[in-house]
Amino acid sequence: MPESADRVAVGRRQFILAAAAGITSTVTTQVTSSAQELPHMYGLIGKMSAIPGQRDALIAILATGSASMPGCLSYVVARDQEDDSAIWITEIWDSEASHTASLTLPNVKDAIAKGRPLIAGFGPRHVTTPVGGHGIGKAK
Repeated sequence: MPESADRVAVGRRQFILAAAAGITSTVTTQVTSSAQELPHMYGLIGKMSAIPGQRDALIAILATGSASMPGCLSYVVARDQEDDSAIWITEIWDSEASHTASLTLPNVKDAIAKGRPLIAGFGPRHVTTPVGGHGIGKAK
């Protein structure tokens, strides 16, 4: 390799390494910053199975009124791509207390009463501590 090509190759390598270090530093700072701003969030990820043929009806019930739950930062209901009866529910709350309080809301009690006959069973349920990320808003 000619001497000028060596300098260009080294220059590019140094630039790429410096850029990668900068990106890593920025991402680490953002995650750390988010974790420090939102330390007490409460998350749940759970799987539910509907009785045959009732998954979409159950999804409609679960998704209704989810935007009006105080302290709820995110509530996502999703179809499982491999199981025609399965639903995944991912919740992020500003606190465990807000989640517990939501179970006393009239619209949540109504959804539970309407949805219960359509539920065949429950799968894994995981409690998490969200620390930041895209799509996590502030509680209303």
